[in-house]
Amino acid sequence: MQHLRYIMLHAVTAAVFIFLLQHYALSASLESSLVWALTFGGCAAGLAYMQANR
Repeated sequence: MQHLRYIMLHAVTAAVFIFLLQHYALSASLESSLVWALTFGGCAAGLAYMQANR
């Protein structure tokens, strides 16, 4: 259960960061920002999963 919380926190944090960076700092469209947020969130979840199972 602790690993799942760590993985989800890592994914959400990365997704929010990328969304804010894309949408507000780089003035990208909402759709583009959401796609990048989902992509980076998924990658962050994968990395956190790999680290949690070491």
